[in-house]
Amino acid sequence: MNLEFLAPGRLWWLLAVAGLAGLYIAAQFFRSGTAVRFSNLGLLDKVAPTSGAWKRHLVAGLHLTALVPLVIGLAQPQNTEEVAKERSTIILAIDTSLSMEALDVKPSRIESAKVAATAFVRSIPRGIQVGLVKFSGSAAVVVPPTDEHGEVERAIKSLRLDQGTAIGDAVQTSLDSIESVGKDSSGESPKGVIVLLSDGKTTMGMETLDSIPAAKKAGVPVWTIAYGTEDGFVEADVDGSGVLTRVPVPVDTESLKQLAEATGGQSFQAESANDLNQAYAELGGKIGYDLELVEITWKFIAVGIAGLMCASALSLWWFRRLT
Repeated sequence: MNLEFLAPGRLWWLLAVAGLAGLYIAAQFFRSGTAVRFSNLGLLDKVAPTSGAWKRHLVAGLHLTALVPLVIGLAQPQNTEEVAKERSTIILAIDTSLSMEALDVKPSRIESAKVAATAFVRSIPRGIQVGLVKFSGSAAVVVPPTDEHGEVERAIKSLRLDQGTAIGDAVQTSLDSIESVGKDSSGESPKGVIVLLSDGKTTMGMETLDSIPAAKKAGVPVWTIAYGTEDGFVEADVDGSGVLTRVPVPVDTESLKQLAEATGGQSFQAESANDLNQAYAELGGKIGYDLELVEITWKFIAVGIAGLMCASALSLWWFRRLT
C-alpha cells in the first residue's frame, strides 16, 4: 500500500498520541512508587490490587492504539487502486483464417483461442462495452459493442474458419465499430481499445501497417497477440488433386509488433494455450482498469472506531465502567 495524504500536516497529531502513551507509562511508575510507601501489605492489596493490572493495561493500550488510525484518517489518506474504466469500448478481433486449424497448439489454434478469448471477456468489468470482429479474407463485425458480455462469449464459440487473412481490414472495421458507439452527452467520444489476435500475415485487403494512421488519428491503441509457433502447419489440397499437402503457417510477429508499438498498444507472443491465457490476463489488467488515487479515509476511521468500541466493551465487562 503506497499512501499519499491530502492533509499530511494532521499526522503531527500522532506525536500527541505518543505523548499520551508516555504519560500513561509514567503514571504507572508513579503509581508503583506511591504503593511501596504502604507498610501494611494486606491493606495495599485491597487498595491497589494487582491481579487485574494486565486488564487495565490492555484496555488503555487498545484505546491508545485506536487513536493511531483515527489520526491517519484525519490526514485523508489516498491509495492507488484499480478502478474500472468508465464508458470504454474493447473490440476483440480474432483471426479466423484456415491457418488457425494448425495443431501446434493443442487442441488447435482456433479452439484454444476461443477458450482464452471467452475467459478474457468474462474478466472485463461491467460497464465496459465489448464487441467482436472476425477476419479471414475480409473483416466483419460479429457483435457490435455491447454491455451484454455473454452475447460476445456465445459468438466467440460459434466462430468458423475461412480463407485469407485481412489484418488491416480488421483494424479498420474495429475502428468503425468503436466510432459507432457515438458521443456521450458531453460530446466526448468513448475510449476505445482493439485487442487483435492473429497467427499470420496479411494476404488480402489493406496491408497491416497501412491501418496505423487511422488508428493513431482515432487515438485507439491496438494490442496484438501473435499466436502459434514457427513449426505450425495445416494440411490442404493446394493443387486441386485431392491430395493433402502440409502447408507451413509460421507466425508473423514483426508486423503485429510494429502495429502495436505505432498505435500505443503492446504486443504479445503466445506459443501455447498457457501463453495465450497469460497474455489475455495481462491485457485485462491493463486495458480494463485505470490506476487512480482513491481516498480511503473511511477505512482508517472504521478501524479506529472499532478499536475504541472493543476497548470500551472490555472496560465495561471487566471494570463496569468506561475508561
